[in-house]
Amino acid sequence: MLPDCLSAEDEQRCRQLLARTTARLRSRPAAAAVLVPLCLVRGVPALLYTLRSSRLVGRHKGEVSFPGGKCDPDDQDVIHTALRETQEELGLEVSKEHVWGVLQPVYDREKATIIPVLASVGPLDLQSLRPNPEEVDDVFELSLAHLLQTQNQGYTHFCKGGHFSYTLPVFLHGPHRVWGLTAVITEFTLKLLAPGTYQPSLAVPQLPKG
Repeated sequence: MLPDCLSAEDEQRCRQLLARTTARLRSRPAAAAVLVPLCLVRGVPALLYTLRSSRLVGRHKGEVSFPGGKCDPDDQDVIHTALRETQEELGLEVSKEHVWGVLQPVYDREKATIIPVLASVGPLDLQSLRPNPEEVDDVFELSLAHLLQTQNQGYTHFCKGGHFSYTLPVFLHGPHRVWGLTAVITEFTLKLLAPGTYQPSLAVPQLPKG
């Protein structure tokens, strides 16, 4: 059964679990931060995703991601980065009071540190968002119930030099496939929100730093 992930009790539990990581990481240098928006869409708990613009420069254009981006020297901390980037990308303003905390970092292929920030944005009408067309091609949500169904979960095995290197999760059968670091962050989030319900069939390691 899907827990009430937006209840006051569950929010308090998650905030307590994230408190130590948040205190340790929020002011540390990082390359980028993303917001993991926990929302209610038509009364159903969901996570909000974006499809990066195909017009962007770089390897990640056209990929599914959470709203976020590079840390700016003027940002107070990684939470400020995630909230600022979300407002710039989607026109969605999220106050710091709605931030539950910082999840464990992930690392891209260049070993850059990316910090995920979990926040509850409450009831959300996707039509009310104002995505920046220069950065975002699409905005969509996946309900927690969808993400928690095993038939919508998979794994991709990566090889390096002809040998098995690592495995990452993938979430299927939505408007767009969720894979890569976004899927890793999704898995972190599901483990936090639904520890008794989400049972990944494979342990997912962090991306190798070397």
